[in-house]
Amino acid sequence: MQVSVETLAGLERKLVIDIPASDVEQEIAKRLDQVSRTARIDGFRKGKIPMRVIKQRYGQGVRQEVLGEQMQQGFIKAVTQEKMNPAGMPSVEPIVDEEGKDFQFAATFEIYPEVSVSGLENISVEKFATEVTDADLDNMIDILRKQQAKFAVSEAAAKDGDKVKVDFDGYVDGEAFEGGKAEGYDLTLGSKSMIPGFEDQIVGMKAGDEATIKVTFPAEYQSEALAGKDAEFKIKVHQVEASELPELNQEFFKLFGVESEDVESFRKDVRGNMERELKQAIQRNTKNQALEGLLEQNNIDVPAALVDQEIQRLQEQAFQQFGGGQQFKPGMLPKELFQPQAERRVKLGLLINAAIEQLEIKADDAKVEALIEDMASTYQDPEQVKEYYKSNKEQRAQLEALALEEQVVETILEKATVTEKDSSYEEVIKAANSAQ
Repeated sequence: MQVSVETLAGLERKLVIDIPASDVEQEIAKRLDQVSRTARIDGFRKGKIPMRVIKQRYGQGVRQEVLGEQMQQGFIKAVTQEKMNPAGMPSVEPIVDEEGKDFQFAATFEIYPEVSVSGLENISVEKFATEVTDADLDNMIDILRKQQAKFAVSEAAAKDGDKVKVDFDGYVDGEAFEGGKAEGYDLTLGSKSMIPGFEDQIVGMKAGDEATIKVTFPAEYQSEALAGKDAEFKIKVHQVEASELPELNQEFFKLFGVESEDVESFRKDVRGNMERELKQAIQRNTKNQALEGLLEQNNIDVPAALVDQEIQRLQEQAFQQFGGGQQFKPGMLPKELFQPQAERRVKLGLLINAAIEQLEIKADDAKVEALIEDMASTYQDPEQVKEYYKSNKEQRAQLEALALEEQVVETILEKATVTEKDSSYEEVIKAANSAQ
């Protein structure tokens, strides 16, 4: 078997492979002989059909079958011989396909890039530094109470946490704008669902009241035409529903799956959850910065085949997350929506694998156990979860891969410049949520 290699654009390669005619014809003859023993053709006894008849009836089909196998086996032998690492399946095309001549075909495919990680000392990471304060805890409990609030129509002035039904009509520079008008709009004051200052100025209004309020759209507002602009809204309140917050008692505690017997133990449980959430948020933010730095310092080409595979996975995830009818398939989602994320994931995967190999990082059993402990702590029966991961090899392998990734991040942070940034609980959680 003869092989020639051609380098195309980027990671694309083309192999031209020659397979001796004798190898092809010998295999075809062998297959036709097997067919002759079992074939049934009118006018001939089984096993006594002349080879010329067998070849006439079955020759072309057998030849195509053999050539298909020869291309598959020849490609595998060729990339092994040339020490190439294909990324995805090749595109194959016969070049010479004539009886009695050497069979020649071309295989075009992409290879994995040769990746070497560098520049870790040039990465800068800003790590959040904060803790859960009593004020944060009080605010969280207030939020939990508001989530379970009951509402009743009231003639009193609207206050923070109340629901109002309003009409509003907005103007910028005296002109109405798209999306600036609504009738009978239900709004919970303090929900921050409207632009800053909008809800605050409705506080104190009663059913039947009308007013004109002034606000300024944020500089980063989604509509460029409105970003940073001053606006006026004519407001009319139709109804106020006063909120009644629940008492802090066992009935309330159970709504959140907490078996606390008193307020202090409930506060302790909530604080514990907040501290766990804060720790995870800080770790995610720090990890994202470290990996972003890794990408910035190591620009690599990625095989389009791997990106396409990742796009398919993201399409499947989106389909499962948002659901779809029988007439809708994951592949109908535009690839362009997932292209940047897919490329980033593939690049990170290649860089992380290269770092593991280059820096000789091995999965730390203690870290794997710590991941299991941390995951189990969020379940009602932690021991059952621990046993599941210990007995399920596939699931444990996934955690080992995660542990290796965490160890790569730790290595990056050891070499990078890490500074701390004083921040608040709310700031950290907001940053973590916006990055998801």
